[in-house]
Amino acid sequence: MVRAPLMSLDEATALVLAQASRAPLAPEWVSTLEAQGRVLRQAVVSALDVPAQDNTSMDGYALNTEDLAQWPQCAPLKVSQRIPAGQVGQPLQRGEAARIFTGAWVPPGANAVAMQEDCELNESGDLRVLKSVTPSQWIRRQGEDVRVGQAVLNAGERLNAASLGLAASVGAASLLVAKRPRVALFSTGDELVMPGDVAPKDMKPGAIYNSNRFFLRSLLLQSGCTVTDFGIVPDRREATQDALLAAAQEHDLILTSGGVSVGEEDHVKPSVEALGSLNLWSLAMKPGKPFALGEVRLRGEQAHAWAHFIGLPGNPVSSFVTFLILVRPFLLALQGASRVQVRALKMQAHFDWPRADPRQEFLRVRLNEEGGLSLFDNQSSGVLTSCVWGDGLVDNPPKNPIRHGDWVRYVPFSELGV
Repeated sequence: MVRAPLMSLDEATALVLAQASRAPLAPEWVSTLEAQGRVLRQAVVSALDVPAQDNTSMDGYALNTEDLAQWPQCAPLKVSQRIPAGQVGQPLQRGEAARIFTGAWVPPGANAVAMQEDCELNESGDLRVLKSVTPSQWIRRQGEDVRVGQAVLNAGERLNAASLGLAASVGAASLLVAKRPRVALFSTGDELVMPGDVAPKDMKPGAIYNSNRFFLRSLLLQSGCTVTDFGIVPDRREATQDALLAAAQEHDLILTSGGVSVGEEDHVKPSVEALGSLNLWSLAMKPGKPFALGEVRLRGEQAHAWAHFIGLPGNPVSSFVTFLILVRPFLLALQGASRVQVRALKMQAHFDWPRADPRQEFLRVRLNEEGGLSLFDNQSSGVLTSCVWGDGLVDNPPKNPIRHGDWVRYVPFSELGV
């Protein structure tokens, strides 16, 4: 039998994002304090200027620079009032200054602030300024950060610490965000055992610990999901179908690891085809060739319920990389994010990679002290230490050898939410 050509990663990405975009998650209001990592579904528009009034960025003295025109020979200024943050001062008269503290509104009549380190008080308590002061010095102007009516955050932004602070600065106590994706996670393979269930010395021949379960759950949580762990499903068709049907209830996505190849013991692919549909399963990507995208639908009274399905390869590095390159964008698109793809940096390769593969490769690398990229020695899809050692991936086009000094596309793990 002649196999169909492998699907390019660009084509697969387009299919993944198209499926996610067909049924975006519903929005919900959440407290701004609890919105870290959520995707905004409604723009945040400011109802006030920020700052709301001219205020000082320093502790010091508010004054009128015209009173210092003859500096340093000018007469001392009378300190007429004290203005802490949160209190409103009285207008300054000519020849007066106000003791003022960071964040306090600058009183009418003042056009600058002298830092307290640049001032001294004489025996009478009058102020002498030791350095020249220019108009507007140390004053934050009304609306210089945000203007009333300005959209400070746009729909589709994924909220981080800075954006939550910005939302709070304009008085947004709650935000309309996409609901968290509900993900059902399970692994397949009779060879898998859980750490703690079997001691290393008691492992049977052929058994391996289920590492994929741990990093996939972590990656899902970092992507803003809630996760239901269905554990390890035996390598039997009936057990696989039962797990898929159970997972399709009240979940938006079923994510599996292993069982999406074409071997006789790989039951996930035919089970999904029997219960719903499967759109693709073989990619021109290394690591990560076996990949499945589809959906699972319930029957009978629950026929209206369904869930997206994504099946990842069983090899740990393949599973790790395909999650970052395909599943993470899918989850962001499902939440309505405006930016789902990462930005690659141009960096110099400090290694040779003469083995040009016909598939698009993702090589595990890390920044070195010379400002280039070093390559992990073993790029096998089973060597998870490469993902711990590395701090990013080189996105290498098909059939492209790399020579020391070549410029390559580097995607830091930090860009991928790792």
